[in-house]
Amino acid sequence: MSNEEIFVTRPFLPPLQEFLPYLESIWASQKLTNGGRFHQELEGALSQYLRVPYVSLFTNASIAIVTALKALDIRGEVITTPFSFVATTNAIAWNGLTPVFVDIDPKTLNIDPMAIAEAASPKTSAILAVHCYGQPCDVVGIRQVAARLGIPVIYDGAHCFGVADSLGSVLRHGDLSVVSFHATKVFNTFEGGAIVSPTAEMKQRVDYLRNFGFVDETHVGSVGINGKMNEVSAAMGLLQLKYVDHILEARSEIDSMYRELLYNVDGLECLDFDSSIKRNFAYFPVLVKPGFPLSRDSLYEKLRGERIFARRYFYPLISNFPMYRHLPSAKECLLPNANSAAGQILCLPIYPGLSRENVFKIAETIKST
Repeated sequence: MSNEEIFVTRPFLPPLQEFLPYLESIWASQKLTNGGRFHQELEGALSQYLRVPYVSLFTNASIAIVTALKALDIRGEVITTPFSFVATTNAIAWNGLTPVFVDIDPKTLNIDPMAIAEAASPKTSAILAVHCYGQPCDVVGIRQVAARLGIPVIYDGAHCFGVADSLGSVLRHGDLSVVSFHATKVFNTFEGGAIVSPTAEMKQRVDYLRNFGFVDETHVGSVGINGKMNEVSAAMGLLQLKYVDHILEARSEIDSMYRELLYNVDGLECLDFDSSIKRNFAYFPVLVKPGFPLSRDSLYEKLRGERIFARRYFYPLISNFPMYRHLPSAKECLLPNANSAAGQILCLPIYPGLSRENVFKIAETIKST
């Protein structure tokens, strides 16, 4: 039995010899950033692969969300979920806006459209929703609420590379969508991210903002930021695209193994995903319910003792962090489903390099309580 350390995810790294020609080309061009050849090629390749209209590459998804809020000129309050990575709400705060937390659906763990409607006020200026674990939100319900309120929707689709419904990529939903290319994601550019825009005009605005607001060499038309992706990261993305279908297939096989091995374990619930959705198997979340012999945290520690480093994504809730817990919407009584999920969630390791032997080891460690 292998005694290697097993983490919740590991980046897929293509053969080094395949990456070297990209680096040689970058060195020869002497253009390391500012919209070089590979940057332009990757935007086009991603637009084609994901089947979305317009892609703007960013240095990371956090800066992309900050920029998306700026691009839509959001003011006042933004309704969002507390069950996410803290970057989602931090982007709201960085724009000088006020986050308003609402509860989640207990089955999908995504933001609840009914809760959005109930929390809306005259100060509400936007909805920032998260497709948690690549499970699409109730986009129809959210769109209907947003239309009644007359406000835009931004989707944090950090987990959603390659996820599609019957009509195409889930990243096409909303006024803007953001996807992450961090090293821990299904598709990575070392660090990186992108904004998906529905129109050429919106892409142009996003592109100005990510480059300090420059319209041309001497004209700055808006308060921008430095969010550009460099050429080395873009080259990594182009190479990753050659392997992404293999990556998704490998993840799918591990997902199936877990579901077979953990089927009918008392008190352990594998999160269900909409069967009509093309998934990317970005995470394997389970809920450790009261019927399980150990608490979630005890199981987490037991796995660590076996060198299996699962993660409690997402615990604590964003609403429980010091900078946000003072908000009226952060009260525990207003977020019962989110607090319950945060106390039960555990994401098990899943990545292409995870061996069948280690999947069995993880499952047996869980079942031998």
